[in-house]
Amino acid sequence: MTRILADLPDEDIKRLDQIAADRGTSRAAVLREAVSVYNPQGSASDKLDWLDAGFGAWKDRTEIGDAVEWQRRERASSTRPWDDDYESVKAEFPDLFDAEDDRQRQIYLDMVAGKYPKPRGA
Repeated sequence: MTRILADLPDEDIKRLDQIAADRGTSRAAVLREAVSVYNPQGSASDKLDWLDAGFGAWKDRTEIGDAVEWQRRERASSTRPWDDDYESVKAEFPDLFDAEDDRQRQIYLDMVAGKYPKPRGA
C-alpha cells in the first residue's frame, strides 16, 4: 500500500475526524473508503452493492399510496390508441383517456381493417 501526503482544509479534517469517531475507525480508513466509493470503475461486486442500496428505496413512500397500483397507473398512462391493450387499459383506467384517444383508436382500427385506400405506389 502506498502512503500519501495530502493537504486538506481544516473544516474537512474536522469533518473527517468526526466521521472516524462516529464509526470508531481511523481517519485513514475513512479516506480509503471514500476513495473506494468514488472509483467509477469499481469491480462487479461494487456495482451490485449500489443495486442493493437502491433496492426497495421506495418501499416507505406513503404519498403515492399503494406502490404497485401507482406503478401500474404510470405504465397505463403511456398506452396509445394503436396499442393492442388499449381497450383493457382504458377499461381499468378510464380517466386517463379522452374522446380524442377514442377517435384516434377508431382511425387506427379502420386503417388496419383496410377501410382507407392504400397510398400510391404501395
